[in-house]
Amino acid sequence: MGSGGVNIFLQGLFVGYAYMAPIGVQNLFVLNTAFESTFKRSVLTSFIVSFFDVTLALFCFYAVGGIIERSLWLRASILLAGGLFIIVLGIQLLRSQETAKQEKMLVGGSVLKIIVTACVVTWFNPQAIIDGTLLLGAFRVSLLPEQQSAFMLGTVVASITWFLGISLIVRFFSKYITPHVYLWINRICGVVILFYGLKLIWQFIQLIES
Repeated sequence: MGSGGVNIFLQGLFVGYAYMAPIGVQNLFVLNTAFESTFKRSVLTSFIVSFFDVTLALFCFYAVGGIIERSLWLRASILLAGGLFIIVLGIQLLRSQETAKQEKMLVGGSVLKIIVTACVVTWFNPQAIIDGTLLLGAFRVSLLPEQQSAFMLGTVVASITWFLGISLIVRFFSKYITPHVYLWINRICGVVILFYGLKLIWQFIQLIES
């Protein structure tokens, strides 16, 4: 990889971090698992979420970016289904109780449950699909064909290091976080998620009325 390839890789890396940094359902799932589960389980969860995040990024980058924009019914269906799902997540978090070991809705039990939940919070997240398609699709247009692999390699590395990083940071500082602090973290996250879900429903209504 020459200097030009390194620059494209770094561009993909920074774009990947910017794409994942905002608090979303994926981040909450990894954070909750890091709070509530063992070190091994939290690291496993971060890699599983990264896998689905990478597959979504590849889909958004290499698939036809205009499919969702051109199909009104598809975009409306994603907004409605995803908005309702995320509202349920927000309500569950708001109803959290102050018990340090109680399993939360976003925390996986078995490995199969972690895989299913990671898939749902990634592939059934409408904003991730729409934003990913528009963001990564736009960058694909700006790149030469021979630059695309380096760009996506940077995005893949960003996904893995991001989710693993927040998982390890939470595990390192978890002993300083009491059940009461965790309760309010859950409730604040619940408010954010609930607002996010309602916003998606509002976007669905505006889309239907337009």
